[in-house]
Amino acid sequence: MPSHHSTRSLPLAATVACTLIGGALLASTTDTAHAQDFYAGKRIIVLINYAAGGPADIEGRFFARHIARHIPGQPTVVVQNMDGAGGMVGATYMGEVAPKDGTMMAMLTASAWQFATETTPRRVDFKSYAFVAYQPSTTVYFMRTDTAPGIKKPADLGKATGLVAGGLSADSAKDIMIRMTLDMLGLKYKYVTGYRGSNAARLAMQQKEINFYSESPPSYRTVVKQSLVDKGDAIGLFYDPGWDGQKFSRSSQVDGLPIKSFPELYQEIKGEMPKGPLWETYLTALQLTGEVFRVAVMPPGAPQAAVDAMQKAVRALATDKEFAQEAMKAFSYVPEYRAGPDTAAKVRKMVDTKPELRQTVRAYVKAGAGIK
Repeated sequence: MPSHHSTRSLPLAATVACTLIGGALLASTTDTAHAQDFYAGKRIIVLINYAAGGPADIEGRFFARHIARHIPGQPTVVVQNMDGAGGMVGATYMGEVAPKDGTMMAMLTASAWQFATETTPRRVDFKSYAFVAYQPSTTVYFMRTDTAPGIKKPADLGKATGLVAGGLSADSAKDIMIRMTLDMLGLKYKYVTGYRGSNAARLAMQQKEINFYSESPPSYRTVVKQSLVDKGDAIGLFYDPGWDGQKFSRSSQVDGLPIKSFPELYQEIKGEMPKGPLWETYLTALQLTGEVFRVAVMPPGAPQAAVDAMQKAVRALATDKEFAQEAMKAFSYVPEYRAGPDTAAKVRKMVDTKPELRQTVRAYVKAGAGIK
């Protein structure tokens, strides 16, 4: 019997299966090839949702510069800052205005928390964005040493008077976390917000307009430590630990810094662990401001080939020796970005908060803003 008759003897189901497998492999090969050449000859804008010179800008530009080498097709990569409203101007722009053809992505800082706690829906749901990657992070809190009665060690925060905490906007994650830590400690303080980025807030601290603030580890190490801490004008107090719902963890980003986590410092000052509704809100905030502190996104409806190409480039950073060496020199740690087929699902699950939490946060924001 001629060999070509052997195919006809296969059962129909097997023939269909072979066809489907072959089609899937062909589609996979086509998608990979499309991702490989998607950006050839194009230009990508990386939007940063905070002002130039601040921690979000420093880390965002570092990310953009190094990822450019790994994007298939070697496109031109440029950075654009779009600050305002605690980062929400740029974050909202990505959903409502930005081109959806894959030529713009954003490295958003602290946006997951704000979207997840809003009580009024926006025109475009944050969960519909195309999530490329996310970077777990933490925050370092510090204060001026000349705050009364004189701050010589972190635990002295417990007896501080005349505290003036700075912020960016009443509904930003930074402001809320600053207020929650001080409120849990039972400290009296004045709250001044509206600074256009950490550069402005840092200048305000140098000029003694405020005496309590927080920044990301890279900014703290490269700017705050050199300009304030090393000169004796400020002292590092504590950092936000990682929280997976069951246990705390210490971020490698604070390795070498002589500070404890907030729960540890609280226990040192108060003699017990924090508890109560504010503490429960703080724990939820740790996940949204820590695990997904920085999120790389594209607008809703961005081509899958663009997302695939960018995720491949992000994963390449994990084995990029030049990236690691420069990161250690600049930040004293290597940023770790998580990018994979389950990235979107993980981020969407984390930002899918309960209405009760959103109402609690809204009430807290209004109280901070003096709104009744």
